[in-house]
Amino acid sequence: MLKTKKHIIAIAMTLIAIIVINLISSKLYQRFDLTKDKRYTLSDAALQTIDGVDSPLVIDVFLEGDFPSEFRRLRNETQQLLEEFSVNNSNVKFDFINPLADEATRNQNLQQLSQRGLQPFQISIKNNGKTTQEVIIPWALASYNEQTVIIPLIKNKIGATDQELVNSSIQNLEYAFAEGFKKLVNPKQKKIAVLRGNGQLSDVYVADFLKKLGEHYYLAPFTLDSVASNPQRTLQDITNYDLIISAKPSIPFSEEEKYVLDQFTMRGGKSLWLTESIVMDRDSLNNSSGTAVAIMKDLNLNDFFFKYGVRINPVIVNDLYSAPIPLAIGEGNNAQFQPVQWSYSPLAASNPNHPITTNLDPVKFDFASQIDTLKNGIDKTLLLRSSQLTKLEGVPREISLDVVTQEPDPESYKEPNQTLAVLLEGEFTSVYDKRVKPFKISDDVTKSAPTKMIVIADGDVIKNEVIRNQPQELGFEFLTKRKFGNKEFLENAVNYLLNDDGLINIRAKEVKLAFLDFQKIENQKSKWQIINIALPLVILGLFGIVFNYFRRKRYTK
Repeated sequence: MLKTKKHIIAIAMTLIAIIVINLISSKLYQRFDLTKDKRYTLSDAALQTIDGVDSPLVIDVFLEGDFPSEFRRLRNETQQLLEEFSVNNSNVKFDFINPLADEATRNQNLQQLSQRGLQPFQISIKNNGKTTQEVIIPWALASYNEQTVIIPLIKNKIGATDQELVNSSIQNLEYAFAEGFKKLVNPKQKKIAVLRGNGQLSDVYVADFLKKLGEHYYLAPFTLDSVASNPQRTLQDITNYDLIISAKPSIPFSEEEKYVLDQFTMRGGKSLWLTESIVMDRDSLNNSSGTAVAIMKDLNLNDFFFKYGVRINPVIVNDLYSAPIPLAIGEGNNAQFQPVQWSYSPLAASNPNHPITTNLDPVKFDFASQIDTLKNGIDKTLLLRSSQLTKLEGVPREISLDVVTQEPDPESYKEPNQTLAVLLEGEFTSVYDKRVKPFKISDDVTKSAPTKMIVIADGDVIKNEVIRNQPQELGFEFLTKRKFGNKEFLENAVNYLLNDDGLINIRAKEVKLAFLDFQKIENQKSKWQIINIALPLVILGLFGIVFNYFRRKRYTK
């Protein structure tokens, strides 16, 4: 009786312990990220984008269906990421939808999604030596307080394999969702002035990048024309902005205009300059001779940049590591555009140790100048440089398309790693310190508050292609079907200048994935099928024979 009572008490205590443990675990829920690269641990910047979410933020993910293993992995990584967001804020809710599941409504759904900007993506599926085409919808829609944004799940890379495509897409997932949530939750605050009036690129050539910036910042054109009649008012107006962008100016700046820009910097204003010291672009070669003369460009900015610690030299950077140029090969109706290597379009290598340029694809330049850095009290970070096989060519110089038919001499490329973009940070000294001022203002400042400036030695870095009067995506070349890192570089540059570098740090996060080698699988498929199916059966059969042998031997009298 005593034993029975003790047994009942033990069972009761066990049940009570189980209940208590379950109650505690429901209150103290914890997830552990055991991956080496901490891919399932959201960065602080990503979590900040959902801190203010106090009502349902609903995400519909359309990456659902029967996919090859690579894209299933992208789907699963997306789910894992959204689960992390949901754990940190219960108002984040998500669902996976397959808009192609029902054959009766498939085409209608595809059309509706395309109209909203969710373009379908074709993938190739290889099975037993046969290749078939399937359609996926690698997009998500996030909705919050009656606003909706589109979130891309694929980071497209021209010429990439499926594994490379998925790898870069998984690496970009946290950034893509954090950027989308930021658009929904955080209102715009910073203001950017796009300079006009000094021959800068027209709107159609900077449309793609400005459209992207407009998702996060207020944008407005700003001309310095009024400086001649009312310089004080012009200075007051420009100081209402946090950043100015000057994209490939071609008309010299007056001293009055420079003074306004200088005082903007002295008051803590940030600047992004895309300019060069030569007059030359690819369009100049579109003539019957295929030649043009590169000459020096004087924008009256030499003393301006010199005082801040950089000098843009009137030379052309010629680099064997370069982008191709599409040229018509053949005559008449038989002519076809073919890409040929063009050494005047350097592909700049990025600085892996700075958040602006970490994990960045090569940035394409066209007829870039070269930057020297000068000693002063400003911190300088080299962001982009040419390759080891670089040489500098002085101007004036005749440039001809015939250069593509000549075999380059690597021995002549002995001026490696020329600086093409530099970041300046610190307390700047006024260009007009201890100089006669172009006009009088009531509060001249000779030493700036801590501020930042980026100088890029080529205005074409920001220039998108225009086809049939329609601006194309920045960094994408229509004829060669190649994509470069120009857009991401400039996005990171603007974010960094405006101290909005949380998203940059997310983009810099590196995720390493291991994929199967499908060629090896195809070649060794039979071998591993035998090892995984037949070998266990053989081992099991041998074990049975040996077991029965010793059993009979032991029990047979």
